[in-house]
Parts: sequence; structure tokens; C-alpha cells
Amino acid sequence: MTNSDPREPDAPLQVYLVRHGQTEWSLSGQHTGRTDIALTPQGEDEARALQPSFRGLTFSHVLTSPRQRARQTAALVGLGAQAAVEPDLAEWDYGDYDGLRSVEIRAMRPGWNIVRDGCPNGESPAQITARADRLAAKLSALSGPVAVFTHGHFGRCLAARWIGLDLTAVQNLLLGTACYGVLGYDPGHPENRVIARWNIAVA
Repeated sequence: MTNSDPREPDAPLQVYLVRHGQTEWSLSGQHTGRTDIALTPQGEDEARALQPSFRGLTFSHVLTSPRQRARQTAALVGLGAQAAVEPDLAEWDYGDYDGLRSVEIRAMRPGWNIVRDGCPNGESPAQITARADRLAAKLSALSGPVAVFTHGHFGRCLAARWIGLDLTAVQNLLLGTACYGVLGYDPGHPENRVIARWNIAVA
């Protein structure tokens, strides 16, 4: 990590937050936390399609979730050789709900809401908030651009916490497979964290 101020004019911090490409479970709507599954062929194509979005950028750091779907995405984008595994980028641990769809969970537990209730034998909202805050502090010490490869739920949690919102805000943030957002600081008010771009899909 560098000790340079991320808000210096010559090295503004820009965190390119990338969700991995399609998997069989993202397609079916199954919650995929600890289960380590690969991208589908469609997901591989989605990841490759991101390459032009990052062409011409020299990333100071590239970080990826330890799950293979995120690592594959980083590699197919062309950043695999530079990528370092960051455990805090892993998806929400769904515990007993791993592999289930929301409709199946609510059939057993009416009214269940992950950002309020968490997951039995998995992570609670308080634990996810702490993890996202810890990672945001690490990222804020870097200068950019920085690329991070993560997952649907945790990526939205990180974005919400980046700008100081409660986890309930993730219900209003969509992040599709192989889509990305850019987190940073307001140039006119460099003390303020912002979501500069969000849910960018490659046409």
C-alpha cells in the first residue's frame, strides 16, 4: 500500500468495483456465498467484454475476492497477473441459506430480509457492516485507480458503507453480473466519499 493521499490532484482514488460474471447460481437466483463455483461460458464472455472499459488504465492495485468466480473475472479482464486476494472482498456468508433462492428462504422464514436478519450460521448485518467498513478504510489509504473484483451482495454493501449509508440501502442498489461502479471522492469537497458511477453494463 502507498501512503500517498488518495485525494491528491495527481493521484485521485478511483475504486473500480466489479461484480463477477454470470454463474449457474446467479442465473437461477441461488444465494452463492462460500460455495465456490466457476463462471458459465456466458459469464466468461461477460468478463472479456469488460476489457475495453479498463483499457488505458494503469491500476495501482488490483484486489479480488478469494472465490474463483471473482478471480476468473479478473483474469479474463486481463488483470489476473496483478491481482492479489483480499479476503474481505468475499461474498456475504449465507450460512444455512447458501444455495437457496429468496423465495425458498421466505417459505421457511416469512418476511426474511438479509440486511435485517442475516443468515443462520453465516454472517449478520453487523458483521458485514464491520467488514465493509474495514475494507473501505484499507481502500481509502490507496491512490488510484484501484480495481476490486467482488460479488453482488457484498459489492452493494461496500458501496453503501463507502458513502456512510446503512445496509438497508443495498435494497436500492442494483449490481448486475459483470457490471461495475466507481467509488471515489468529490473533487470539489475531497472530504466527501461518492459513488461516481454505478451498475455500468457493457453494451
